[in-house]
Amino acid sequence: MIDVLHKLGWFFKLERKRYTVAIILLTLAGILEIIPPMLVGRTVDLIQLGQVTWQSITMTLLQLASILVGVYVLAYFWHYQLFGGSFVVERMMRSRLMSHFLKMTPTFYERNRTGDLMARTTNDLKAVAQTAGFGILTFIDSTLWMATLLVTMTVFVSWKLTLASIIPLPIMAILVSLYGKWIHQRFMDAQNAFGHMNDEVLETISGIRVIRAYTQEREAERDFANITQDVLDKNLAVARIDALFEPTIKILVGASYLIGLGYGAYLVYHNELTIGGLVSFNVYLGMLIWPMFAIGELINVMQRGNASLDRVHETLGYKPDVPEPMASETTGVEQPGQIEFNHVTFRYPSSLSDNLRDISFKLKQGNTLGIAGRTGSGKTTLIKQLLREYPAGQGLISISGITIEQLDMDQLKSWYGYVPQEPFLFSRTIRNNICFGNDIAEEELDRALHAAALSKDLAYLPNGLETLVGEKGVALSGGQKQRVSIARALIKNPPILMLDDALSAVDARTEAEIISNVRSLRADQTTIIATHRLSVIRHAEWIIVLDSGRIIEQGTHEQLMQLQGWYQEQYERQQFEAEGTEGG
Repeated sequence: MIDVLHKLGWFFKLERKRYTVAIILLTLAGILEIIPPMLVGRTVDLIQLGQVTWQSITMTLLQLASILVGVYVLAYFWHYQLFGGSFVVERMMRSRLMSHFLKMTPTFYERNRTGDLMARTTNDLKAVAQTAGFGILTFIDSTLWMATLLVTMTVFVSWKLTLASIIPLPIMAILVSLYGKWIHQRFMDAQNAFGHMNDEVLETISGIRVIRAYTQEREAERDFANITQDVLDKNLAVARIDALFEPTIKILVGASYLIGLGYGAYLVYHNELTIGGLVSFNVYLGMLIWPMFAIGELINVMQRGNASLDRVHETLGYKPDVPEPMASETTGVEQPGQIEFNHVTFRYPSSLSDNLRDISFKLKQGNTLGIAGRTGSGKTTLIKQLLREYPAGQGLISISGITIEQLDMDQLKSWYGYVPQEPFLFSRTIRNNICFGNDIAEEELDRALHAAALSKDLAYLPNGLETLVGEKGVALSGGQKQRVSIARALIKNPPILMLDDALSAVDARTEAEIISNVRSLRADQTTIIATHRLSVIRHAEWIIVLDSGRIIEQGTHEQLMQLQGWYQEQYERQQFEAEGTEGG
């Protein structure tokens, strides 16, 4: 319990004014609530002695009404301050998690399931927020409020009766502590199962077309039924322990009542306690029920919060594989110059062998580099070295003579326009996806649409540029998604444009149109094109051919054709196939 409060210490320190006000008001409200039982007990004694008057009753009623109003006002403000804090910590930690996600490299997402990350930003943060709100309330009520009641009962009523009535409390403390240890691990298992379920649902929805195409609907239903049963079983395991708290506390509270009434009657009989005192004591004992319940709730909430906070801290504790440079050398480099790979060897963190081997080439500013090779040869991996998505391998990669590890990450990424093999579109309009939140002039937008050969398609879409593309662009064809992604990169007018097999889903005529547009639009800017279609890169100033992560051929189109190697063989085959298609 203390552990989770210590972990949240940074937040309590940050919001100390809020929590100080909340605790003071909560304490004042508790003190005021102690007074009415005293007034009731005193009135009962006056009635017994025959000394009650209309004046005394009126005064007592006015005092009770004033206390009621005072407690109501105090309760409003402490409730606002305390539970407002729980929403603040949830928002802060969710923002921190989102910022952390944006800094993470692909390795992080390879090791963490999307569904589990979603569970941590929803269910786990709600449990943490409950700890910062309801948890603090139960902590105050089960300690300060209980202590206040016990002191009042001891000093103002009877220390003998109080001592006898609290005999069940140590038993209750031992039991709830034991329950708390059990619930911690079970709640962790339940949250992990919930994250797994989230991940499976997300995967099923994303792959619904494939599932239907292979008639796997019933199998998907059975898998989901098994997963939800596992979530149910693990949550029932939590509920079984959770359900022990209330009956345990009720039984022990009932025992306290029995002792209070029995021993209290004995003390009244021997004139050691007045009837009014016994009435006040029983009211206090009734008020003591909630603090006793609060002990169980405190352990329950704190253990849940601790388990969830551990999961959140586990995510936040993941360090980026590609850290920001300690001393940036970007100052003075406004536009990138020559790109150079000098004996670069790279291996993915999960790979057992090198994915790039001894790669060396130079690309002058304003030139185009073509990257060719069969599937799995390392074309995408080479481009990702410039994007700095993974830790650097051996060798040096430099831009304008400065190694990319020394360049500011934001500055480096601002130089790039990147179109991946599988373009990602947000579930918004085509305009939103191309402009990507920027205020773009209509002329620039039209120029990018024309360059990406997308203008003619808009006439066939329901709402033109305002057409919603759906989840991950499901409403568009593969070629349309690629061209939207190309337009998004071109509208940025980046100094370095990288097309990673970005024309694989368009026909040869559209491909030729886009390449022609890109060449004229980017005549003096650097372009890197990785592709299977060699006609796309025949105009490039330099072409490299990869195989198993190595450069096996490089040169201009004419030089590579003279080598009569892989490039020449593939180019002639593709040309023959293209002519056959046109002839057909």
